[in-house]
Amino acid sequence: MRARLPIRLGFAFARRAQGFVGLLSLFPCLIGAGAMRGLAQTQPPTPVVSDRIVLDRVVAVVNNQAILASDIGDEMRLSVLDPGRGGLAKLTRAAALEQLIARALIQQQIRQEDLGTAEPPADEVEARLTEIRKEIPACVRANCATDAGWKAFLSAHGLTQQRVEVYLRYRLEILRFIEQRFRQGISISQEEIEAYYKNTLLPQYTKGEATPPLDQVSKRIQEILLQEQVNALFDDWLSNLRKQGDIEVLDPGLQAPAAKPAAEPSADPATEKESQ
Repeated sequence: MRARLPIRLGFAFARRAQGFVGLLSLFPCLIGAGAMRGLAQTQPPTPVVSDRIVLDRVVAVVNNQAILASDIGDEMRLSVLDPGRGGLAKLTRAAALEQLIARALIQQQIRQEDLGTAEPPADEVEARLTEIRKEIPACVRANCATDAGWKAFLSAHGLTQQRVEVYLRYRLEILRFIEQRFRQGISISQEEIEAYYKNTLLPQYTKGEATPPLDQVSKRIQEILLQEQVNALFDDWLSNLRKQGDIEVLDPGLQAPAAKPAAEPSADPATEKESQ
């Protein structure tokens, strides 16, 4: 079982908000004026025409924190960087919403406990981004190690550099939180790391494709295995948060049947092969 990270900034919206977040109304009002034989005559105004354009809408509310339709699209695009989806089908809108709900609950708990130490420094985020560009198979194939390749990769998946950095920052933040809360007493042996590398990581690369050496990914494999071991504790904790929280799904099309809550993907986006 993979540890999972849902990651997303919240927006402040009213509780039980329904309908559209924003409406742009255009009111072209033309008032004609003419003169006849020196006398000004004002024509009656043209009837107002209003075109409402949906900018975004709330699809769910988690303890007064809104999740938007655009958040779901964003989550689906970011799944290309999620190693936990290796070999799985494309992320659905309902599954993306479940990840966003779980992420919101976790982040709210982090804020409630005022765990300022969980926020990763900028240099750690930058280091992880560098690893992604060099090691994720999808990025290797797109030559993301070069600026041109990385720019093309982002464009192809509808992403931006800033959005990816936010994504990584919150993945690292949640990893630190999980480590502080659930890791105590758990250790990973070198034999387990080597077995994961041989039996899980390497088979995901095609023949002839460059693979990272064990010593280069050993620490991140250790993180993944750790996440797998604490996953049962984490799932129970998250399930309790859901039961205690106020969660409303406002879009009927996203209401999934009762199932185990979705959680975050595995520990590091640079240690497993993406299925593209």
